[in-house]
Amino acid sequence: MTGMKYDFDKLIDRHGTGALKTDALQERYGSADLLPLWVADMDFETPPFITEALRRRMEHPIFGYTVEPCDYWQTVMQWIAEHHGWNVKQEWLTYIPGVMKGVGAAINVFVEKDEKVIIQPPVYHPFRFAVEGNARQLVMNPLRENADGSFSIDFENLAEVADNKCRMLLLANPHNPGGRVWGKETLRHLADFCHNHGIIVVSDEIHCDLALWNNRHTPFATVSPEAAQCSITFGAPSKTFNIAGIVSSYAIVPDNTLRRRFFSWLRANEFNEPNLFAPIATVAAFRHGEEWRKQMLRYVEGNIDFVIDFLAKNIPSIKPVRPQASFLVWLDCRALHLTHDQLNDLFVHRAHLALNDGEMFGPSGKGFMRLNVGTTRQILAKALDQLHEAVSNLTNVSSTNFS
Repeated sequence: MTGMKYDFDKLIDRHGTGALKTDALQERYGSADLLPLWVADMDFETPPFITEALRRRMEHPIFGYTVEPCDYWQTVMQWIAEHHGWNVKQEWLTYIPGVMKGVGAAINVFVEKDEKVIIQPPVYHPFRFAVEGNARQLVMNPLRENADGSFSIDFENLAEVADNKCRMLLLANPHNPGGRVWGKETLRHLADFCHNHGIIVVSDEIHCDLALWNNRHTPFATVSPEAAQCSITFGAPSKTFNIAGIVSSYAIVPDNTLRRRFFSWLRANEFNEPNLFAPIATVAAFRHGEEWRKQMLRYVEGNIDFVIDFLAKNIPSIKPVRPQASFLVWLDCRALHLTHDQLNDLFVHRAHLALNDGEMFGPSGKGFMRLNVGTTRQILAKALDQLHEAVSNLTNVSSTNFS
């Protein structure tokens, strides 16, 4: 698709399509009349080479049991090698029915009921749900906040909280919600620690193809032999190509012992069998999607710059953290000096915006909001104007008068 210019300014109404982003607003936020800038999918239409591939298959009138296309895993392996320098072997790969389903499966396979799983908040909130929902013990190792708002792993605290009952650590790589691309030395340090302590690292790398401004994603399993021996990696084309509803995730497990245990459990429960459309969409995305991906990332970078410039000029009390990856921006709203309920009231009832509340990512997310900028510049400008008006009105309203 080289030479084709894609239109990321096209407005697409998603209401009434069953889209979580729009059609769950009333249930989640108490109002359907909000600009939805929360759940992590984009408002850009799915690339035409994917929809065309799906359409070709749908022209056949039978949707029965299917086998994986012969070029499925070769295409995935080639994409990973070209983009991340990781020469994955086919036997390391398996389909999984979603990254979080894979996390839940890994917890059930490798962590006993009286054992523990470590997460590093603020972090993707389903990590916590998966641990607690599967009745395993949750251990938190909060990330350190740097002066520029970015995060670092607190290895000193990790050494204190990781006792001999800790069997797994869930890693967001790149980090969600902070957008941090973890460096090789950090990942190597983490691999050494976890390998020495008998801890399996489950690395969620679903945002790996969304590195911005020449940042480079490093797959956790590649940083050392120890990392390869103690890790399970999850990936998917879904975030990058806006096909989350198709569910096209995969697991990569280099270590033979871990792989046998995990893959046999997946096979026994038939979690390793893709739906009809997942391989078709994956092959189309990874075979034809590079030009679309590059143009999309440049547009997202422009959106991030737009947010940063707008807030600096108009709402300096809200400080965005420039992400190194993904279309999610972590907003530091602590200078507004609002309580949790007041901050949500400001965004939802006064600015009429639906963002992710920072505290859902852990206690250290208090005073933050997560903004999805994977939308048109027109929608983003409207949202920021509404936020500007709402914050401006705060000076005329006593904090005790919030609804």
